[in-house]
This record gives sequence, structure tokens and C-alpha cells, in this order.
Amino acid sequence: MKFAWIRPNGTWNDRKDAIVHALESGFEYIMDFDNADTIKELGNVSIISDKDDSAITLLGINEKVTVADVRKAQAKGKEVAAYVEINNKSDEELVSKLGTVADYVILKGKNWKVIPLENIIASLQNRNSKIMVDVATYEEAKLALETMEHGSDGVLLSSNDGKEIRKLGELIEKTSKETFDLKIATVTKVEPVGIGDRACVDTCSMMNIGEGILIGSFATGLFLVHSESIESEYVAARPFRVNAGPVQAYVMTPGNKTRYLSELEAGDEVLTVNAKGEATTAIVGRVKIEKRPLLLIEAEYEGVKIRTLVQNAETIRLVTDKGEPISVAKLAVGDKLLAYFSEGARHFGMAIEEQIIEK
Repeated sequence: MKFAWIRPNGTWNDRKDAIVHALESGFEYIMDFDNADTIKELGNVSIISDKDDSAITLLGINEKVTVADVRKAQAKGKEVAAYVEINNKSDEELVSKLGTVADYVILKGKNWKVIPLENIIASLQNRNSKIMVDVATYEEAKLALETMEHGSDGVLLSSNDGKEIRKLGELIEKTSKETFDLKIATVTKVEPVGIGDRACVDTCSMMNIGEGILIGSFATGLFLVHSESIESEYVAARPFRVNAGPVQAYVMTPGNKTRYLSELEAGDEVLTVNAKGEATTAIVGRVKIEKRPLLLIEAEYEGVKIRTLVQNAETIRLVTDKGEPISVAKLAVGDKLLAYFSEGARHFGMAIEEQIIEK
């Protein structure tokens, strides 16, 4: 996922305004060398600096950093960001070395656009570090993040401009979104199975019609379970909620990882997904678990069968191949639903290349 840090400059009043804009735009990391305690009074942020009490130790801001310097700082249990000004070929070679040990490598040039970013990214395909570029404007940040197919991992925006900071926040949110290749699965079974503990997931985001959360009993395939964003004669719309399914079901979370519904709690993250497969990270506000009658749903795509269970109620909906919600009370064999299919298996929620049988 793309990310950005903010480096305000100038007087404290100038920096204070920039930090407020950064906090309101969702940035959690601020580079500052003088006002860590005062900054933390504005919000819960992490400080990047050369001080011992910083969240991330910054090296190379005043003198050239070495691999030995990085290892020494890491021995203290800290993440390390190595700052390198690119002026010649030897600086590029230094980046290649630092990229194998430092947690972050920040690139800076007097005219950063002449930094051979494409060459550096290509030479560090197997790197451990996240590559960042020190930029002064939103346009420079956008260009750095989009260079080549993947661009830099992140940017350091050295600016006090509130509009630039907010625009960068919007760009990071957009470029960090995940997408899922949803397939059209055919329903092969719908049947009541009795009482079980089911979980409602209330998010801190409002979902639209056609949007929900990927849920399923099998790691090989997850159904798009629709949000309660539709009014009914029984209950008012709750567009922040997905009545997801039983506690053992998988739920998709950021980074193509899954968790069990029973594990989720306030403050965790899940992905809300629309009918196009576009995903947005949402914060869990609470998870409500109650005993409810359950319905087993089975569907098939290209010979692969997947299953999930949901509460047996008219207000619970899945999403059809047309991108429209359909109540599970009306669901029938032969109906077409959107689902996400993945290859291999999962180990502690992470996708792995391993054959697995689920039934």
C-alpha cells in the first residue's frame, strides 16, 4: 500500500497548521526534530527524527549514512529510515546497499526529477526497504508514486501547504485501494440449518447500495454480503452494518488477508467492497454476536463449490451478477451471485500456495 509522511517546516505556527491538516487527512507520521511533545498534544501521531525517543530513527539528514549506522540503530529495536541525497552514481550504489538493511530509504535530489527512480526501483526488486522520495509539492508526490508500474512505496512531503497535504491524503487513499476480481457464481443449494451464533459487523463508514463485505465459510471463495443500506418494512436502513454470518466465517481484511468474524473487535480493519470489486478500508466500530437461525448457501464457479451461512431473514442480502442486492429469503437454485475466488489455501489468514480441501 502507498503511504506518505509529512515534514512541516518554518516557524512553529506554520508547522502547527500543517500538522493539523495532516491529522485531519489521516496521516499518522510526522517528521520533526524539535517539537515532538507539543505535536503529540495535537493528536496521536508517530514522530520520525534523529532523537532516541522517536518512533522511527532517521539517519543521514546531516551526514552520509552507512550500512553500519543502520545496523547499530536497529540493534536498539528501532525501525530506521536512511536519508540519502542523490548527486552521483556512488549515491545510487549506496541506496542499493541500504535497501537491503534499512526499513525505509528516503531519496532526495536538488532537482528530484532527475533522480533515476526507475533504475533504483528496478535494482531493488528484492529489497527489504520501502523506497520513499522527498518531494515539495503534490504534483511531485503524484509523479513519484506513479513512476513505472509500481512507483515509489511512499513519499515524504516537505510542505506546510494545507491544500497540498489534503490532496495528497486523497491520493494515498485512492492509490491504496485494493480491487478484487469478482466472479459470477451459480447458486446450487439454499437450505435452513438451525440456530447458531452470528455476527453483525458495524463499521465507521457508510456503505452504498451494491456495497458490502466479502464473507465465506471456505478460504477458496467469499460471497459479497450486502450492507443493510436498504429500507424495509421491518427495520430502518443501517448503511454502516453488514449482517455478516456465523462466528466461524472468514472476512476479508486489508492486504488480501482474512480473519474469523469472531476475532473482530472495535478498532480493527475490514474491507468494504462494491459490485465492481473496488475495496475501501473501513474501521470496525463494534461486532454484535447473537443466536439466530442460519441459512446455508452453496454456489459454484467453473467446478469450484463454495459455501457460506447467513442469518435466515428477509433483511439479509447478497449481490447478484447485475450488482443488485437480493434477499436470501428469495434466493433460489440457479440464481447468479458475485463472489471472490482465490487459489490455494490460507494459513493464519494469509494466502499460501498449498492444496486444500474444504467441504
